Amino acid sequence: MSLKPSASIVGVDWGTTHRRAYAITPSGECLSDMSDSDGAMACKGRFSQALVAAMDQLNTTPSLVVASGMVGSALGWHEVPYVDASVPLHALAEHAFRVPDAPAAAPVLLLPGYCIRNSAGVPDVMRGEETQLLGAWAMGHQSGWFVLPGTHSKWVLLQDGVVRKLRTYMTGELYDLLRKHGTLAAAAGGQAEWDDAAFAAGVDAAGAHALSHVLFSARARVVSKDMPAQSTASYLSGVLIGTELKDVLGVDTGEVPTFQLIGSPQLAELYQKAASRLGCRFDILDARQAFLAAVQHIHSHWSA
Repeated sequence: MSLKPSASIVGVDWGTTHRRAYAITPSGECLSDMSDSDGAMACKGRFSQALVAAMDQLNTTPSLVVASGMVGSALGWHEVPYVDASVPLHALAEHAFRVPDAPAAAPVLLLPGYCIRNSAGVPDVMRGEETQLLGAWAMGHQSGWFVLPGTHSKWVLLQDGVVRKLRTYMTGELYDLLRKHGTLAAAAGGQAEWDDAAFAAGVDAAGAHALSHVLFSARARVVSKDMPAQSTASYLSGVLIGTELKDVLGVDTGEVPTFQLIGSPQLAELYQKAASRLGCRFDILDARQAFLAAVQHIHSHWSA
């Protein structure tokens, strides 16, 4: 039997349906990683066992576990209250929740999310994305607009590591629903072929009218023979991403419309294509590296 190597930290990005975990040295080197479908929903009532299973897969005995995401929500292991804009990213360690029923001698910390209100007092929330933003801050990206695309895309305005604005768009969720259910599903959910021209047309159409009207235009284009059915998914992707971008561009984004994106290469490519049609661009940050940098920061700034 091989002995488990000692790693100072385990970082867990624990979402609703999936999780990723990393064994990390104090210097930020990743020794091993794993991912599975043991998200917060699947782990209800067995979070301790699920964490032990993850550490076994990582082949490590950590001195600290840092977990973020839906594991700290009402659906998760323990509900960790949101923090507000008065808490800068670099102070998140001070607001971490230490799990009292942790399965190992190592402390297990759950990070809080953010609840940010706009000028009218309307709230928006994020839970999990703040960890990647903390990593970006630790890597020297401390101000400007950041986008974290996904099921629920988050747009965050940082000022020296302080969250000033937060806007959430259900872009990924809507795309998935439209492809599987409703009027557009017959075309969008069928044999799709990626079509750059259809994607660009969707970006151009976005924002011209109410979203529900622009979405229906996908069907109208197909039945009128202006667009092949297999291009519907590309068109819808352009509409949804374009709507998101055009809404943010209507906000004060500063003199130079350059944003910082933390996400997968596939989504980054689509957002970059949409941005190029709208006269702006993204600087791409590696999501994995940002998460590792955040966990390393928490490790060095948390005190028992």
